[in-house]
Amino acid sequence: MIARFAVVLLVPLVLGVVGTAHAQDVPGIEICTVEKTMERRTSCLQSNVDFLQKTITKLTTDHQQKLDAANRQIASLQNAAANLQKLVADLQAAQAKLTEDMKKKADAPPAKDAAPGAKDGK
Repeated sequence: MIARFAVVLLVPLVLGVVGTAHAQDVPGIEICTVEKTMERRTSCLQSNVDFLQKTITKLTTDHQQKLDAANRQIASLQNAAANLQKLVADLQAAQAKLTEDMKKKADAPPAKDAAPGAKDGK
């Protein structure tokens, strides 16, 4: 009976200690106008300024990394486009040469052989 009584008293005490969360200063913008004293209001405003500066620095870094990655991708795509333009120019030159060769063949008179095709006679 005494053990049961002790458990009944200790369980809520243990759960109360474990279940309570300690107050934490969550970073973010706070409403400083509710503070009554000038020191607390100044501290609140400074906390807001620090939070905003950290946020701006983080966002600047993130966006600079994104810009750098985009610039690298642009340079890569420009190189690919230059390679493709060179390939197209080479193909057009080859096509022009082939067309010219075909035209020369068509314009050339047919070759006359002095001897007709010899037949194998045994």
